[in-house]
Amino acid sequence: MQRVTGFVLARSAVLCVAGLVSLGSVGQALAAGLVPHRAIYDMELDRAADGTGISALNGRMVYEFSGSACEGYSVSFRFVTEFQDVSGASQVTDLRSSSFENPKDASFQFLSKTYVDQKLVEKTRGTARQGDGAKTVELQEPGERALTISGETLYPTEHLNKIINAARTGKSFLAADVYDGSETGDKVYATTAVIGPSRTEDVPLSDEPSADVSRLKQAEAWPVTIAYFDPAQDQEGEEMPVYQMTFLLYDNGISRQLKMDYGQFSLRGKLRQLELQEETGCTN
Repeated sequence: MQRVTGFVLARSAVLCVAGLVSLGSVGQALAAGLVPHRAIYDMELDRAADGTGISALNGRMVYEFSGSACEGYSVSFRFVTEFQDVSGASQVTDLRSSSFENPKDASFQFLSKTYVDQKLVEKTRGTARQGDGAKTVELQEPGERALTISGETLYPTEHLNKIINAARTGKSFLAADVYDGSETGDKVYATTAVIGPSRTEDVPLSDEPSADVSRLKQAEAWPVTIAYFDPAQDQEGEEMPVYQMTFLLYDNGISRQLKMDYGQFSLRGKLRQLELQEETGCTN
């Protein structure tokens, strides 16, 4: 049975895209509108190709974003899915991650754990820092080691912020390398993002048609599709993404109407509950 790993936020969440940004412009843009919030999504199987062995899937994803450009940004993420195969056997995968991104010194701390049927099968912990022309990643788990990545590689909140800035200026395509510390901390993903036409609406508290709206009025939003590629994979012919995410992204960083496509199967995520949290402004 297949196992979903290395999901970003993705992020992440939800998450992201392109170009090198100076620390000053990053801080100004983040202070301008990313809203601290907690979002809960109900996940279900969208499709599964023959041969995957997957007959059903359901799960829940919880994404929490907090902080400010002055004190840095924290993301807490948990994604629990239950797969059922054609024989009726099931498997529960539980991905938990937390990270802290500091725009002031371009550093990124991360910890992720993956459990399968309540057994820890993967743990990654480390710190990335901007150096002179490059970023250095120091991993503590799964083993102590260091690696160097391009200085132009984006962290997740930079990624999210950049795609919002690009959308605001009317761009429809962006590309960037992104590092989020996922899997064993070795991967830098090449990403491409396609940004659709904007629309303006109140932000709802869930994806239910009768849902109340939040206090966030007349936010600008764009349909976004981001493809994640692994440059280390040897591929013949047209390069295929490792996975692809589609979602509606608001200019305050909130996302809904999720779709996650892993090639052989895909998931849909419906916003179940949105909780807005206290905003922390910069004092200097």
